[in-house]
Amino acid sequence: MVSRRKNDSQNSNILLPILVSACAIPISMLFWSINVLYSTFSSESEGYNEEPSQMISPWRWLAAIIIPIIFVFWGLKKKSLDISGAIFGLFVGFILTLTSFSHLICLIVFFITGSKATKFRSHLKRKQEKGYKEGGQRTWVQVLCNGGMPTQLALLYLLDVGCGEHPIDFDKNYRSSWLSIGILAAFACCNGDTWASEFGTVLGSSEPFLITTRKRVPRGTNGGVSWIGLLFSALGGISIGLAFYFTTLYTVDTATLELAAPQWPIIIIGGIAGLFGSLLDSILGATLQYSGIDEEGLIVQHPGKGVKHISGRQILDNHSVNLLSSIIIALTFPKMANVIWP
Repeated sequence: MVSRRKNDSQNSNILLPILVSACAIPISMLFWSINVLYSTFSSESEGYNEEPSQMISPWRWLAAIIIPIIFVFWGLKKKSLDISGAIFGLFVGFILTLTSFSHLICLIVFFITGSKATKFRSHLKRKQEKGYKEGGQRTWVQVLCNGGMPTQLALLYLLDVGCGEHPIDFDKNYRSSWLSIGILAAFACCNGDTWASEFGTVLGSSEPFLITTRKRVPRGTNGGVSWIGLLFSALGGISIGLAFYFTTLYTVDTATLELAAPQWPIIIIGGIAGLFGSLLDSILGATLQYSGIDEEGLIVQHPGKGVKHISGRQILDNHSVNLLSSIIIALTFPKMANVIWP
């Protein structure tokens, strides 16, 4: 019986890539055919003297379908996503892959490292927070709040710039640079906050302090920060910046890179966005998000019988705080990057 189950599992593992390819290839070719027809009719309506509309290659269509499917299956297998999160994640991954592999790598790094961080010392987090969800399965709401802003910017990138990788250069490629920095900053903000909350709450010996009053508060309190948490927030942003930086180096033509501005500030922008995003998230959490401690000593997000108020008001929840932080960081950091870029 055991050997039969093993054989069934091996057969399913072999058949799965075949089924994915069998579905992905015709779908990608359908998208490509539609793109060809649209480009043909668009160029005819604009006249022969105009530059024809950019056509997305069938390989990019194929990658935009296969890569998100692979990571969604991985997320479901590792219980990092539920069904609703997987469905919405497919859409987010499809749009980001279609625009630029540099955008996609930001999503991949955030998803993988964020999932690992959530599961890090989960037995300690269970003792700090009431209703702690084992494995940190992300629903469609969490995917929307963390990936919604980057997806919006990616859609604007697709409509305004097209698809393909471009170096960050505000002098030569202002629109693509602005949108790419916005996507990078949004993911760096989310990843920095995730690293700070998931690592900072279980590492270090001292209790965190509330960012608005500097008073010591129990671990897991919204708006509570620690020096080690702030360090991890910067490291989380740097990881996104490094991924974007190396992807740009390997996907953009060498001659184009030589004529463009230096790309190394991408790493610094990622680190600053991770740190500032975590600080902004903490300020919003300390003021607009309720934190209390119940009779069992666990942190709760809603007032109730036997719950002692620690900080904040019940105006926003954790998802709303994450979404608001990513929007603010994504819209402000392109301008800052434009000012400081060499």
